[in-house]
Amino acid sequence: MILNATNSSFCDSSSKFSHVNHSLPLSAIAAMRVFWNRNASSRSFVSGFSAKVKGSERMDHKSANAFSRRAEEIVVEDEVAVMSETAPSLKSIPGLTNPLGVSETDNGINFALFSKHATSVTLCLSLPDRGIEASPNDGMIELILDPSTNKTGDIWHICVEELPRSNVIYGYKIDGPQNQHEGHRFDNSVVLIDPYAKLIEGRRIFGDSTDRFSKLYGTYDFSSLPFDWGDDYAQPNILEKDLVIYEMNVRAFTADKSSGLEQNIQGSYLGVIDKIPHLLELGVNAVELLPVFEFDEFEFQRRPNPRDHLINTWGYSTINFFAPMTRYASAGGGPIVASQEFKEMVKALHLAGIEVILDVVYNHTNEADDKNPYTTSFRGIDNKIYYMVDGNGQLLNFSGCGNTLNCNHPVVMELILDSLRHWVTEYHVDGFRFDLASVLCRDTDGTPLDAPPLIRAITKDSTLSRCKIIAEPWDCGGLYLVGKFPNWDKWAEWNGMYRDDIRRFIKGDIGMKGRFATRVAGSADLYKVNKRKPYHGVNFVIAHDGFTLYDLVSYNYKHNDANGENGNDGSNDNLSWNCGYEGETSDVNIKALRFRQMKNFHLALLVSQGVPMMLMGDEYGHTRNGNNNSYGHDTAMNNFQWGQLDARKNSCFRFFAEMIKFRKKNQVFRQENFIGNDSITWHEDNWDNYESKFIAFTLHDSDEGDIYLAFNAHDYFVKVPIPLPPHKRHWLRVVDTNLESPNDIVPEGVTGIGDTYNVAPYSSILLQAKP
Repeated sequence: MILNATNSSFCDSSSKFSHVNHSLPLSAIAAMRVFWNRNASSRSFVSGFSAKVKGSERMDHKSANAFSRRAEEIVVEDEVAVMSETAPSLKSIPGLTNPLGVSETDNGINFALFSKHATSVTLCLSLPDRGIEASPNDGMIELILDPSTNKTGDIWHICVEELPRSNVIYGYKIDGPQNQHEGHRFDNSVVLIDPYAKLIEGRRIFGDSTDRFSKLYGTYDFSSLPFDWGDDYAQPNILEKDLVIYEMNVRAFTADKSSGLEQNIQGSYLGVIDKIPHLLELGVNAVELLPVFEFDEFEFQRRPNPRDHLINTWGYSTINFFAPMTRYASAGGGPIVASQEFKEMVKALHLAGIEVILDVVYNHTNEADDKNPYTTSFRGIDNKIYYMVDGNGQLLNFSGCGNTLNCNHPVVMELILDSLRHWVTEYHVDGFRFDLASVLCRDTDGTPLDAPPLIRAITKDSTLSRCKIIAEPWDCGGLYLVGKFPNWDKWAEWNGMYRDDIRRFIKGDIGMKGRFATRVAGSADLYKVNKRKPYHGVNFVIAHDGFTLYDLVSYNYKHNDANGENGNDGSNDNLSWNCGYEGETSDVNIKALRFRQMKNFHLALLVSQGVPMMLMGDEYGHTRNGNNNSYGHDTAMNNFQWGQLDARKNSCFRFFAEMIKFRKKNQVFRQENFIGNDSITWHEDNWDNYESKFIAFTLHDSDEGDIYLAFNAHDYFVKVPIPLPPHKRHWLRVVDTNLESPNDIVPEGVTGIGDTYNVAPYSSILLQAKP
């Protein structure tokens, strides 16, 4: 089959299309299209430019005269031959149905797209020789797919010969039923991104407001050499029980000038590489990256609204599930550079012994709702398939973001599985944390499922089953599955109950001692079932949404005025305590108490059974000034402040780093199985005292030495008897959060521990038995 494609030119039946004349800018062709679409013969042309073809026989074109509207309106009859010569002759064959997306074959570049309900599909192409100043918006070559030859089942497909092997921009225009009550949202005026596009082209500089309304398109690369992972390269393969996770944002990590990096590197994948020494000094061995799939940081600025001053810096608004965020490439390098540098980042982290876990968003996309839709891909390709709709064709919203991906539909499920495998095989990531994962447990109508097909498929997949798999086990529709997430003894969970119970005990709420003990011991009430382990609970006090650790001890109330939502966004119940004053203060006693509380939280986290996770910036006491929903601030509110780190290197950072290293050194905190009575002694005969806020216990370890821990959440000293150490050992003080640095943590221990210890108000201690 030969599909003759132009933007707006024409020829008579004897004309032959030649290869593109590179001297003609695409903008001129685009201008001609405006005229041609008004005057094309509907009998001879489809969409005003393309001859329909059967087999290998081309339909003849009829001659015509035209005006080309460029900078001036002039008659161009003498230019007709020139225009004909500039239109590319793109030969094609029907192509293959598999794989979906773009693939290279012996015959050319194959395009395959699923759309069950589409009535017409047009492949839109922009070639790499469009000119330095041209953009995809200047016009695209369009190839109409013939359903009789370019469709098999629900797959539309075409193989285009002699296309460049990289830097071609492409998308689809799709038409179909217009009945919204049946769930359809087709709009054939929009060029849509291929759900299987491996790279995304468009705006290249993050936050470049001069180009904020530019569109994003799919592209591909079959020209680059395979990435060199190195002969000595190997993934760390850290046991889950040994993980210490650092939740971080790629851009925010080095976007601030205080990072000391060159401007072209700030906020990029390469910036992360430069700061690996910091991660090693801190002691973490896994990074959990906030979304790095392509997203539009200007999504709040598409129309006037109270949030149109914000820039999406967290990234929870996915455009495509395969492409790394283009604008995290250095120096505006574009999609191919972004892909290359992402791999360089992963390789460098792995060589440093640090695993890479991606925070992935498969519960919704950027396309919003029907009130303010932003059609870029799935909505216009086949809304009824890709999104959950009710009986009236209206979008269901279990994500809180206007739409809900139809995850357990077979087609969507396979898309998700293919995406995950792509990140494992192509980019060598070690695992995934699934945002609002309870959405993945809903049927196509939103009904909760006991055995969701997608969750099971991920668990049983030969590639994905080797990865770390972590669920955020709730959604915005009220499906709270902490401790009950369908898991097949594989899935770990963000332990939201751990967060809440630890916060309440440390800040001094009554009646929390028993729950605190349960959480520190590994949450057996949640996870000791079937073959689940303590490490299936990911423990955290702080995550990206909510207060930072510093703000948790400095604010009783959220302060979200900068978000533009009149304080209606963000959680109202933060289980926080400001230690006596709201916000910043010069009171030295309050400041000391806050620092003590931060250390108490960190100590509890690092001695708990399960996998600890901390938030980027908490190691130096980052503040967002009480904003507990800072998703839209590409500023110092979210950006890591390297100057503050330097200023607190010998106090806050030192305590955090030494405590992480102490955990990694002592196996007693990283048990494979739930601890029993032979592994722990609770020094407690006061469990029923609702007013009690003190707890002490010993973890038994014959190798490194027993560990004694005591937490005092009272506002007064507690003089506690210290148990006898094991035979031929004596107690050394490792931690007392009431002491100032460097005495607050001394890894080798301090002698002089007597029969009792006076534990200060709102403080905690750790003793270790040594020979």
